Amino acid sequence: MKSLFENEAYSEIKERLNKLSSQSGRKWGKMDVAQMLHHCQQPLNVSLGKGNVKKQFFPLAFLFKAMLYNDKPWKQNLPTARSFKISGSKDFDTEKYELAKLIDQFHEMKDETQWEPHPVFGKFTPQQWGQMQYKHLDHHLKQFGL
Repeated sequence: MKSLFENEAYSEIKERLNKLSSQSGRKWGKMDVAQMLHHCQQPLNVSLGKGNVKKQFFPLAFLFKAMLYNDKPWKQNLPTARSFKISGSKDFDTEKYELAKLIDQFHEMKDETQWEPHPVFGKFTPQQWGQMQYKHLDHHLKQFGL
């Protein structure tokens, strides 16, 4: 699995992000492109310690944890965690800029060895954090044809 900490994967994600436009249409799901860009900021914020996800007990977390960073692609139309659901209109340019900035901030932390535990899934290795963030962004860029 690629990692957002790897320079090549980071550059790939940034290039794909730059190809998005406000007119990009989705292949599945309910979010429009600006909402998707806002949605993709949420897991990055969590990993950077800026998220608003409260620590919570999820009894089946261990069943889903490896799915977050393994090589198997996510299925289309998976349910979205309640705290990451986006509604209302968003400004495409603002959301694209903010997401690009968070991707940069996350990538710059590639040499960090200590990460705060995820509020739902607990501890991840730095490698798993990088893979998880890549996989999430890859999933949503594919959602919009990239």
